[in-house]
Amino acid sequence: MRKIRIVVVAFDRISPFHLSVPCAVFSAPPREGASPFRLRVCSAEGKRLHSDAGFDIATPYGLDEIGRADVVIVPSWRDADERPPEALLAALQRAAKRGKRIVGLCLGAFVLAHAGLLNDHRATTHWFATEHLATAFPAITVDRDVLYVDEGQMVTSAGVAAGIDCCLHLVRQMLGAEQANTIARRMVVSPFRTGGQAQFIDQPVPVLPADERMARLLEDIRRQLHLPHLLDDIADRVAMSRRSFTRHFRQLTGSSFGDWLMAQRLGHAQHLLETTSLPLERIAQDIGLGSPVTLRQQFQRAFRTSPMNYRRTFNGERAQARGAA
Repeated sequence: MRKIRIVVVAFDRISPFHLSVPCAVFSAPPREGASPFRLRVCSAEGKRLHSDAGFDIATPYGLDEIGRADVVIVPSWRDADERPPEALLAALQRAAKRGKRIVGLCLGAFVLAHAGLLNDHRATTHWFATEHLATAFPAITVDRDVLYVDEGQMVTSAGVAAGIDCCLHLVRQMLGAEQANTIARRMVVSPFRTGGQAQFIDQPVPVLPADERMARLLEDIRRQLHLPHLLDDIADRVAMSRRSFTRHFRQLTGSSFGDWLMAQRLGHAQHLLETTSLPLERIAQDIGLGSPVTLRQQFQRAFRTSPMNYRRTFNGERAQARGAA
């Protein structure tokens, strides 16, 4: 099987952390054996770059590597007010015309915006720069509150750690949920945060006994996804009013309870589609969605594909691997 070619764009004064995010995700083999990815870091500004941490970064690859990529990732940009090099913008435009997937993490969204690739699309960036992005590029619909936005060919993420969530999302689409979860476990990060989750929590709260009760409650819910889990009943279990529970849950997680519950259900649906031959009726019941129709609707909305197409892609690959073994 041909490896998926991932190219990460580096530039002068890059943050080593921003550069390391896609490199860590796409260089970690999701299972024993060779990685399914061929990772290259290419330079937009010469073979030796100065990082903003005070040390140099060297790479033998230039912008021509973008022409050989399946996925191009711009992990950040050094200044939201600075136009990127024209050669980089032209290389991204050519890749987009060939149908390649282009990803802008954090301020990397500004690079895609300067290339004209985000016009008439939704996009996001680090929360402190969302207003700047919206003002400078009015043709872009800027979503200020989310971790990442997947518009199909164009993908953008919020700052810093949200880039990990975005890259794991890409792995999940290309290799399936089980492989993405394996990479997340090796990196010791959350395996699945939805793109619609809030970028940050306005008022962090201290760890209280109620938080420990809620953590145990959420673990119980994960083990019993087939149950309805009505909001009023859940709030009663931690001795809170509906309003207090809703506010406290969002403060702790950055998400609504309904969105969190749907993410858990769909994540388990992915696992069952990849690892079993259960019919959709049984999967819908097991994850608490009731009917195959609801499962199809929610799955299509979240993953831009149908459950059956997902199963053919990822369960089929597992069957081929078992046959080869």
